[in-house]
Amino acid sequence: MAINLVKGQKISLEKIGGRKLTNFYVGANWGAIDKKSFFGGTKKEAVDLDLSVGMYSSDKSLVGCVYFGRLSDSGITHSGDDRTGDLEGDDGLDNEIISVDLNKISSNVEQIVFVLNSYQGHDFATIPFASIRLYEGTPNRVDNVVATFNIASDPKFSGYVSMVLGKLYRRNGEWKFSAIGEPTMDKKLEQTLESIRTKFL
Repeated sequence: MAINLVKGQKISLEKIGGRKLTNFYVGANWGAIDKKSFFGGTKKEAVDLDLSVGMYSSDKSLVGCVYFGRLSDSGITHSGDDRTGDLEGDDGLDNEIISVDLNKISSNVEQIVFVLNSYQGHDFATIPFASIRLYEGTPNRVDNVVATFNIASDPKFSGYVSMVLGKLYRRNGEWKFSAIGEPTMDKKLEQTLESIRTKFL
């Protein structure tokens, strides 16, 4: 059964169900916004959320970043930019997916932080069924959901367009995951990456 992540919660990625977890995925799912049209009824407004990863060394220096403009680095791969969200309602599939292979992470990377930004500045509170999940499988198939993080139902994200989801960190030779779940005042990814360095490492 998946864990519903809350702020500060930590889970081990070394052994889940007695097995070592070295390959997993972090996926973001969201919908387009229903807008009232001029002639009555509603129309869909596309939503461009961006799931990204910052990689930091032991001295908190940014040593790598995977996002829609750089799709692969040091064992981490991005599925590509989704600029609309689900236009026909929740299809149950993730719009953007980060693939992680812990065996390929560079030795100088001590912390890997996952962030979500609203590229066009849509308030998180207005975006339907926005959520994050960490799972085993492939980019196209979910075998086992390890943990979920619900964004749309949490009022603390109202008024924000950037948030820090959580981080992988090395501890005694093992990788662990810590949920952060904090919005930031940042408008751009570059600003969010700097906020991570100063506030969340």
